[in-house]
Amino acid sequence: MTSANGLVIDSVSIDSTTRAINLGGPVTASTPTKLAFAGSRQKLSADITVNGQRWSASLSLLVSRWGGPELAAPSGRYKLQCGALAPGTTLPPLTLIPEVSNVDFVGATITLSAPLSPTERGDEQQARLEQVYRASTPQPLNAVFFESFYGNNVSCNPRAISDALAELHPDVDRYWSVTDASVSIPEGTIRLIEGSEEWWRIRAAARLIVVNDWLRNRYRRRRHQIVLQTWHGTPLKRIALGRPGIRLRPALATLRERSRWNIMLSQNAHSTQVFRRSYAFFGPIWQEGYPRDDVLVTGDRSVIRRRLGIADDVTVLLYAPTWRDDHPDQVDYLDVAKFTDQLGEKHVTLIRGHSRTLVPGSDVQADRVIDVTSYPDISELFLVADSLITDYSSVMFDYTVTGKPVFFYTPDLDHYRDQLRGFYFDLIADAPGPVARTLEELVQLVRATDAVRARYAPEYHAWQRRFNPKDDGRAAARVVQRLVRRGAIG
Repeated sequence: MTSANGLVIDSVSIDSTTRAINLGGPVTASTPTKLAFAGSRQKLSADITVNGQRWSASLSLLVSRWGGPELAAPSGRYKLQCGALAPGTTLPPLTLIPEVSNVDFVGATITLSAPLSPTERGDEQQARLEQVYRASTPQPLNAVFFESFYGNNVSCNPRAISDALAELHPDVDRYWSVTDASVSIPEGTIRLIEGSEEWWRIRAAARLIVVNDWLRNRYRRRRHQIVLQTWHGTPLKRIALGRPGIRLRPALATLRERSRWNIMLSQNAHSTQVFRRSYAFFGPIWQEGYPRDDVLVTGDRSVIRRRLGIADDVTVLLYAPTWRDDHPDQVDYLDVAKFTDQLGEKHVTLIRGHSRTLVPGSDVQADRVIDVTSYPDISELFLVADSLITDYSSVMFDYTVTGKPVFFYTPDLDHYRDQLRGFYFDLIADAPGPVARTLEELVQLVRATDAVRARYAPEYHAWQRRFNPKDDGRAAARVVQRLVRRGAIG
């Protein structure tokens, strides 16, 4: 048997000690020098070694992403590129590599999943653990359970609060809920793999829970716990109960979720009003600015440029559209490759999909385009970008902390505003930058950035007064201090 490039695999084994998959096969006239398995936003590759008539390769399951430490490759399916599995090849059974992944082979496809043990893995075991969780009466822990975007990364307001807590109250244990072992956590914190026994235990025992999205039905509120819902952005588009045509079941689910929260965090007065109405939330809302934006005042952009491999003399544009309910896996509404090409060689565009496109989407591949959807923290991207291009995303309210230009690209404005989601205010009237409907119009506006900055200075300053009045680099510290006064920690 041969494949398109002569690579045939007839030997597969998993080595838990080296945390690698060992593969081999017969040498052919066109055996390549590398072997690769490709996932949606990650590729696993290894050099091929030839010894006589056989080749071999050791495929590491640890990868370094964005200059970070070597961690488990993200969960998902990885398909063999340019090769084939010989008929009758014996494949290893599902194998747990502790603290890395569960590894499963189906034909020439590797499936990686969170490193849960046999007593934690699967619907039946999760139902059992949830039952134990609901029935338990744990001793309260002076600890914080953090989760950001359902554990897909460690970012946003929870990350900033976690960092401030480490500085102000290092005696308080900080646990981070993550989907798998690929998610990097801050130094001094403790990783909790979602669904593990320890995840369930700490979720029940921690005195404080800090999240930026829904806790969902698996959470049971306890008397000793305080839940701080930081949310993840000032809303332009309608959310929760404010969404047009919301049905009874999602409305009831919204009210149930809202009942799990003790405190909400708000960036500004506009958000406070929206949260009151859209979540029918009558508890305290702390209007302290957004902790995630502290770095925009205090951070060092040169560090991020080096991490992304961007030269100092290149202009960086960040394109960060929101997701569409009717196109949940689409990211590029701009044709970012064409856009960047028209701007010329001294421009690089970072494209950042919404967190909901992280798993179903795939990276954009083009010259001078860097897909940063999987980059851990978007706040660092705000810091490095010279200008922002967005549509209806809440990033518009964070980026203006920097004082740098904002461009709006809204080819589907009428559909999105009038049919899909609706807005809380008139974007066209209040925008702190120009609104373009075509790629050509946007290119001309970006080329005239200095003129745009001058033209929209009054609107920009009015926007900052309205939406960024407390984004002064100290929001996280203020939130931690209020939590201590509240008795949530300390």
